[in-house]
Amino acid sequence: MNGTVLVALISLAGTLCGSLGGILAANRLTNYRIEQLEQKVEKHNNLVERTFRLEEQQQLTDERIRVANHRINDLERKGEQRWNTTGA
Repeated sequence: MNGTVLVALISLAGTLCGSLGGILAANRLTNYRIEQLEQKVEKHNNLVERTFRLEEQQQLTDERIRVANHRINDLERKGEQRWNTTGA
């Protein structure tokens, strides 16, 4: 076998191994980054869901406060009416 052909075959084998190694390393890095992004998206989605639930709870609390204030105003009016009828 000619020396030039042998050197060419060895170069081809080295090039193939190097290219494959680079592709595999880049693939692993890409997969790692995708996993990290998925975790960040999951955290963000959980935050959005929690915020939505908190907003719903806040609306319920606001409604309860409005109802309580309305009841207090009604009781105050009734108390004033009784006072005006008995105290005057």
